[in-house]
Amino acid sequence: MRMLLLLVSLWGLSGCTGMPDKVTPVSGFELNRYLGTWYEIARLDHSFEAGLSQVTAHYSMREDGGVSVLNRGFSAEDKHWQQAQGKAYFVEDPNTGYLKVSFFGPFYGAYVIFELDKQDYQYAFVSGPDTDYLWLLARTPDIEQEVIQKFEQMAKDRGFNIDQLIYVEHASAPKQQANPASAGSAE
Repeated sequence: MRMLLLLVSLWGLSGCTGMPDKVTPVSGFELNRYLGTWYEIARLDHSFEAGLSQVTAHYSMREDGGVSVLNRGFSAEDKHWQQAQGKAYFVEDPNTGYLKVSFFGPFYGAYVIFELDKQDYQYAFVSGPDTDYLWLLARTPDIEQEVIQKFEQMAKDRGFNIDQLIYVEHASAPKQQANPASAGSAE
């Protein structure tokens, strides 16, 4: 019976690193070019990001070869910055934009980059394990309308509910620290 429970638990955890049927991770991915700070331009909302503005993600290398993740956002309701530290590892090979990320101990979720500005790494379209998780990230808080239209169309074609997208404000919160990595150690 214990073995059955263990197998069911492992199967459930591995399901969180899957991806939506119509989503394919980018190939030719270069992690070193992806590292640094990204601004969240749009997302499907979740309890862990509800009400946050000026959301950023900062990626840096970990000593074990993984990626440190520091997500930050400003809560206007609480009038302070919130942050979550995590870690990410490649699911397949390091040339494929398909990682698993954890903010809660041994529990991982998929981080699938399905579109990327491969020339300059200025924007990325990211999915989670299913069509409830979707982000548009960019290197600057403002992005061209053509990229937003491309994001919306590609997301819609892949089964995401783009009517539920939230576009993140980046001007109304106090400035965050200049170096987000110094805000605490990444897991």
